[in-house]
Amino acid sequence: MKMIFSAFSKKLFGVKYERLTRTVFICLIVFWGLYTGGFRIPVAPFILYLTVSTFTAGVMWQALSSEDNAVNMLNMIMLPFERQKFVFSYVAAMGIYTFLTKTAVLLAVLLAVSVWNLTEILCGVLCAVNAILVTAAMFSLRRYWYTGTFWTAAVLAAIFLGWDKPWFIPVISASSILAFLFLQNADAYSFYIQKNKSRGAVRGHKHHSVWIYFFRYLGSHKNYLVNTVIMWCAACVLPLAFKQMESLFVIPVGFAVLSMNTPVSILLSCDPALEQAVRFLPGQKKTFCIPYCLFIFLCNLAADVIFLCSFQIQTGGVTDWMIVTAVFFALQSAVFSVLLEWFYPIRGWKIESDLWHHPRKYIVPAVMLLLAGVVGTALMIVLPVPFTP
Repeated sequence: MKMIFSAFSKKLFGVKYERLTRTVFICLIVFWGLYTGGFRIPVAPFILYLTVSTFTAGVMWQALSSEDNAVNMLNMIMLPFERQKFVFSYVAAMGIYTFLTKTAVLLAVLLAVSVWNLTEILCGVLCAVNAILVTAAMFSLRRYWYTGTFWTAAVLAAIFLGWDKPWFIPVISASSILAFLFLQNADAYSFYIQKNKSRGAVRGHKHHSVWIYFFRYLGSHKNYLVNTVIMWCAACVLPLAFKQMESLFVIPVGFAVLSMNTPVSILLSCDPALEQAVRFLPGQKKTFCIPYCLFIFLCNLAADVIFLCSFQIQTGGVTDWMIVTAVFFALQSAVFSVLLEWFYPIRGWKIESDLWHHPRKYIVPAVMLLLAGVVGTALMIVLPVPFTP
């Protein structure tokens, strides 16, 4: 079991586990920097439990679904192995990767900006462990999707309704034990994802072939489409969350937040073969980058339109300048995203989850937030009467 675990963990953390050491060091720096800054916000414990659970489950599912594990997994399952040892070694490696490289950063931020007691911290860690085990069990049983749906609903209900009840810890512990029992009987082959070879190709100088590639790529990566749908749902909820803000700042800030659609902004980074072809074939810089920019622009604009419709329904008062601002922010974030992909592609990643949670994803939204402040201030100066919906 130790040998199998070592084979998976060295792929994730490096031969000498150097990536793990670097991540722990970054977590300490983030925590100390935010903690000494003195910035504190009140956060209810159930928000901590819910955030840690959903974030950890999402990262764990991405890690298990990564196509980059396909070749490594295939080589492993071709050798003789004991089913339980293989399953628990694989889940342990992925779980430690998820917790120490992703969830730990989130916990460092949450614990630094708010006040927690030891019991709440331990409950948060328990929720993260439960999310790892439950996600692994659901992944092995993904054909029976209704089981995972019911299980997820039960855990969320326990967090929402019982986070302050004496039975909360026993219920989450029971969920973890149940997931452990499922994994004991799980088939090792259920964790193997056959690599999808039906990725589009950029052929010649035809612009239409680039669009075919985009749609084929999204069609073969359903999790990218799920992330886009989540952004659309966020666009519906943001006007309600921003209700206390000055209306002139709500709109630009909403557009800035919605520019963080990571999957559509990393198409070159996640497909090294495509990047090589685009960079070395003649004329591909213009042939690929312009349609790619337009593609991201349309994705961003769709989320912005949903945001404006939700704002109109909940608050009212959508004006022409808001529509112009939506087009402006969608275009600017698309241009910045393509420039980052072309000049600073992400390299050296181990699995796709590294791409989704790379710090570079925050550069464009951060620039957009700064731009939102500038635009909001300019509108307050230009408009003679403060805007009230």
